[in-house]
Order: sequence, then C-alpha cells, then structure tokens
Amino acid sequence: MSATLDKALNERLAQRRAEKLYRKRHSVGSAAGASVRLNGKDTLLFCSNDYLGVANHPKLIEAANQATKRFGAGSGASHLVSGHSDYHEQLEQVLAQHTGRDRALLFSTGFMANLGAITALLGKGDFIFEDRLNHASLLDGGLASGAKFQRFHHNDIADLSRRLTKTEGEGNKLVVVDSVFSMDGDCAPLDKLVLLCAANNAWLMADDAHGYGVLGERGAGVAEQYSQQDLPIYMATLGKAMGSFGAFVAGSEALIESLIQFARSYIYTTALPPAVAATSLASLQLLEEEAWRRSHLQTLIQQFRAEAKARNWPLMPSNTAIQPLLVGDADTALKLSEKLLEMGIWVSAIRPPTVPAGTARLRITLSAAHSEAQLECLISSLDSCLVDFPAVFSTDKGNK
Repeated sequence: MSATLDKALNERLAQRRAEKLYRKRHSVGSAAGASVRLNGKDTLLFCSNDYLGVANHPKLIEAANQATKRFGAGSGASHLVSGHSDYHEQLEQVLAQHTGRDRALLFSTGFMANLGAITALLGKGDFIFEDRLNHASLLDGGLASGAKFQRFHHNDIADLSRRLTKTEGEGNKLVVVDSVFSMDGDCAPLDKLVLLCAANNAWLMADDAHGYGVLGERGAGVAEQYSQQDLPIYMATLGKAMGSFGAFVAGSEALIESLIQFARSYIYTTALPPAVAATSLASLQLLEEEAWRRSHLQTLIQQFRAEAKARNWPLMPSNTAIQPLLVGDADTALKLSEKLLEMGIWVSAIRPPTVPAGTARLRITLSAAHSEAQLECLISSLDSCLVDFPAVFSTDKGNK
C-alpha cells in the first residue's frame, strides 16, 4: 500500500519539477531583518513581509521574554477552554480600539481567520463573490462554506455589479477582497465596493493582511478609512508589518460573538502562546512611538519605483511595499532569483499556481529596515543580471 502511494506521489512531484514549479525551502540562520544569514553568508533580504522591520526589535523581544517567564511557552488549550490569557484579552481590546470596531477576535493564523469567518457566516442558500486574485485562504473559505461561489474579474466593479444584480434567492450575500493583493501589490477599490455592496444589500469583508500596520495615518490599515457600517468584516494579520504572529477579525459585537460560537477554526484549536500576544501588544505601541518607519518605507517605495521607471523595468502597478517585477516565464523567473541569490540578494520567484500561468515574477518586498544604500545595492544587482535576460522586457507576458 505504501509503495503504491509513494509511486503516485513521486509522479506528481516529477511533473512539478519538469514544469519548473518545484518549491524549495531555505534554512535561515539569523533573525529577520534587512539581511539574514543564509548558507553561512550574509544576504540582503528583499522577500520578507516584515514591512516595518520590527520582527527583531528589542522591545518585542523583551515583551516576549517577560510574558514567557510569567505564562510559560504555550497556552495549553483553546480560548474556550483555558487558553485565553490576560494578554489575549488585552490584545483584543487594543485591536478593537485601534481599528475603530466594537470588538476583535484573535485567531492563530490568517488562514484560520479567513476560513473560520467565512464558513461561520455563510452556508447553503447564501452567496459569496470573490476577486479572482484573492488569497488562497479566502478562496478556500468560500468553497468550504457551501454558499454559491462566484469569482469576479480582478478589481472589476462592473463585473461584480452584474453578478450581484443577477443573484436570485433570499440568502445572504458576501463580497470578499484583499485590501492589498499579496502577489500584485495593488489595492482593492474599496470606496466603490462600499457603495456597490450597500446598493445590493451585500456584506463586505476585507483581508488587510498586507495593509495593517503600513496603511493609514496611524497604521491601522484600511479600517481607518471605512466605518464598521461600511466595512463590517475586517480581518488583518500580526505576522507581517507587525513583526509578531497570528491574526484577528474585528467588527460588531454580534459578529464577534457569532465567530466565537460558530467559527470552527477558532473553537477547535489551541490558542496562541500568551508571549505572542504580548509581543503584538508591544508592536502596537511601536506603531505610535516609531511612526518614522512608515514614512521611511514610503520613501523607499517611491525611490525604487522611480529607478525602475527610468530603466523601463516591467514593474507592476503598485504603491505598496510589494513591488513585483513581471517576468512571465516560470523558468526565467527562477533563474533570475537564483542569480540574484548568488550575488547576495534574496528575492523570491513567484510561479504558478500561486499566480496565473504566464505571469511569473520576482516579488520584491521593501522594509523600513532597509537603508537607501541597501536599496541601491538591490537596484545595481538587478541592473547587472537583467541584461542577461532580454525576454523579461518582452511585452508578451500572458494576460498581464
């Protein structure tokens, strides 16, 4: 039986290798930062989601150490049994206040937050509409909910409007989008979505995983721009710009109580370690104390885009920390990534099925931890290696 299983699995793995889509892990030998120790070599890191550069901040480390001394290494149980600590409770209250919502609810991961929220809110007879470029967790949640599932063209309000208008039945309608799309770096037209959902009696949910901590005057993401009434279901993560771990959903009292009662990925999993919650609390304090990080990041983004435009690089339209350089061919993207790594620059090659066929790219991410000199190093390294890949500058790259 095992031999039959292994044969079938090895055939699938061989096919993925042949298609140049095989994924590999790298073991990092140091803390997250502008650079890391990789294979015994200091390597500039331009593929991390630590957008504010706080994952290795002394205040976060101290908060984790002190909480570990008090509560130990693990929470010991789910939130609804005995795993909900003082730190968890405090963090939920601070997150609710920061996002301008009645309440917030912690989840162990962003994937679990999205899966739990969508499946708790929808069922058979309901309707869900998702952007085609939504994160896998949102898509999986929609499929698992049992609701009638539709995907609309990326950021296409007219397409979504047609689909909402044609909806028949008395079920609930939920529109779900990423606020910042993780592979393209562009933003959802939330202002138009708010109006469209209101006109069609639909709920709106935004996954702000790549916006929370970075967007907004206070770093509270798109929740700063939209009220609870306009954006009733707000989700964000704490493991990217916040430099910690976990996720949360924020909204009304009724929403959060419903998730506590019906979200299976919340009910049936061990709570985050209290030390992680304490780390997130320290990170939220840094948002206020070190606002310069957001300003510095924006400066780096504009500098990089200006340099790329001057060189006619095929950079995708993004004003966020995610700056994808469109390559097209998966094998070419992988070779570019490998060449940069040889030069001491780590940039991930993103290939199908993460992105559509023909749209493989280098997903360059910038961080407030980067200096302008390090950014110049990235640019000069790209200059020297892109000359060997003229196909990158081709205008024929699939549907992009």
